[in-house]
Amino acid sequence: MSRSVFTRPALSRVACACLCLHTGTCALTARAEEAPVNTVVITGNPLGRDESLQPATVLSGDGLALRRAGTLGDTLAGLPGVASSGFGPQSARPVIRGLDGDRIRLLDNGGASADASNLSFDHAVAIAPLVVERIEVLRGPAALLYGGNATGGVVNTIDNRVPRFALDGFSGRTELRFGGAAAERAGAAVLEGGAKGFNWHGDVAARRSEDLRVPRFTPIADGEALPATTRVANSAGDSRAGAVGASWADAKGFVGAAVDSYRNDYGVTVEPDVTIRMRREQVQFAGERRELAGPFSQVEFRLGQTRYRHAEVEGDGAVGTVFRSTGRELRLQARHAAIDTPLGALHGVLGLQAEQLDFSALGEEAFVPATRSRSTGLFALEELRIGAASLSAGLRIERSRVRSDGDASDSEEAKFGPASERRFAPRSLSVAGAWPLSGGWGLTASLGRTERAPAYYELFANGVHVATGTYERGDAALAVERSRQLDLGLHWKQGHQSVRANAFATRFDNFIALDATGALIEQTGEDGEATSLPEYAFRAVPARLHGFELEGRTRLVERPWTLDANAGLDWLRGSNSRTGEPLPRLAPMRITLGLEAAQGAWRAAAQLQHAASQQRFSSGDVATPGYTLLGLSAGWLQRWGAGEALWTLKLDNAFNRLATNASALRTARDLAPLGGRALTAAVRITL
Repeated sequence: MSRSVFTRPALSRVACACLCLHTGTCALTARAEEAPVNTVVITGNPLGRDESLQPATVLSGDGLALRRAGTLGDTLAGLPGVASSGFGPQSARPVIRGLDGDRIRLLDNGGASADASNLSFDHAVAIAPLVVERIEVLRGPAALLYGGNATGGVVNTIDNRVPRFALDGFSGRTELRFGGAAAERAGAAVLEGGAKGFNWHGDVAARRSEDLRVPRFTPIADGEALPATTRVANSAGDSRAGAVGASWADAKGFVGAAVDSYRNDYGVTVEPDVTIRMRREQVQFAGERRELAGPFSQVEFRLGQTRYRHAEVEGDGAVGTVFRSTGRELRLQARHAAIDTPLGALHGVLGLQAEQLDFSALGEEAFVPATRSRSTGLFALEELRIGAASLSAGLRIERSRVRSDGDASDSEEAKFGPASERRFAPRSLSVAGAWPLSGGWGLTASLGRTERAPAYYELFANGVHVATGTYERGDAALAVERSRQLDLGLHWKQGHQSVRANAFATRFDNFIALDATGALIEQTGEDGEATSLPEYAFRAVPARLHGFELEGRTRLVERPWTLDANAGLDWLRGSNSRTGEPLPRLAPMRITLGLEAAQGAWRAAAQLQHAASQQRFSSGDVATPGYTLLGLSAGWLQRWGAGEALWTLKLDNAFNRLATNASALRTARDLAPLGGRALTAAVRITL
């Protein structure tokens, strides 16, 4: 838990209003706050509680500016319980408590973020970090509100592309960044304004980076050592984003729309001659009405459509495989008026969520057929507030179906078989409570059961997955994945001192894992040479995960400089319950120690991050060495009139230590260690 590194005015009136829903408490100046410290978490909190019943971290304002990286995964890596899939510097997805892929729900302003990042580790998340105003991370299951894809947690990126509150006048910000281990040149500009209830928003962003610079290491490809180098080959990238939005708003609600576009061309680390050209276009409509009379006091909706395409381009310019997806989502939510009971006030919310995803992959490297996924969920959450304590219970019922088109009619090879369809009926439920104790202490607890329908690739994959160097085979007979979760939390805060601890356990009845079968599949390449690839199959196995997260903060010196110390520790263990074999790619124990000093407009910070060696690894993997990295940063806040500029310098990996990510796939880990010593300069100007 930590507070703001810089205390400053809100970025803009509309952003402040949007992010301070329900209470008016501004969290834009928060650094990396562990709810419930001075901020209201929007994600997974439809009743607007001051305290989150679920472990949550919020990044916004100066704290987000200091952590901001080229990918969403790298921006969040190192937060409590959060790691990164780390498939090179251009494609890194968040990993929460050891779970990734289709068990972590990525949201864009509370709606589905449709891309192909869950299908393969080399596919980047289609979100531009530079224009994001706030990121909320929920650790642990949130399937009740967002479906079984949130078994492990939720990451919600929030901007103000659909202005939620009435604006009067003009505001904006611009941010420029230079340097870093990838020689980054990046910039973004956000402009907002409004009058008489009409509001508008516009933003643009661009980022260009070179091959990642690292401490000297020996890359390993296909089991063979390559010449030692200080660069990660084919890891450069070039991305651009832009959006416009408008709304009408008054004191009781808003209605509006926005369109945005994102393009990202980047190298694939494990394929030295392949570049991915990604394109994503999104349209969203949203609205909310508050302070209603009758049975419902508040209603809101979100309707969105996303078109996604990426082409994998060979070194000679030929287009190999082309991935396409079109996603649509409708979300309706209504909060009923408070009901008085003998024990206290009962608050609740009812909701409907419907999603569609049409996916296709055309080309030699396509290992999944064209599919159509449909799901509809109904959910209800009720909360009883008994004095300062609260108890909640919820239920979600879903209906989903996944259809494979099978082999194309003109296909020369019978690869995916005939068209087929599977139907599922997942159900999820949870109970939770929060109890304030004396002396600044508080206790939270949650217990739940989650069901997740298998993803299209878990059911129907059948082919060579080049990024992983394996032959992947799905299982169309897979059943709904079932898990049970328990989370206990204890927190304390007095003045500048705070402590938070969470312990959790998850038991899967049938964890859908991609396991090695021991078989070798022979494939003939374009050159006519035969190669043997290990076969991996999606199988349902019993599994368990458990761990804890501990954080603390204290004020050491008050004058003439304030000096704060913070520390964090997280530990995770996961195993196949039947065989005892470790689950793949789990982060090792991690310890973080930090110091932050401040006086007037000046700030400075130092952070030491230690990751233990990971000696528990799954079949086909190897141990990952531990590492210790030192990061330093300094900043100056310049103010003039109604504007300000935040100038920062950040030195990463000060001792230039070689470090590898245990959460990354081995093929990427052998080719792309973490960045070496690098200096980043940035300025953010707010008007």
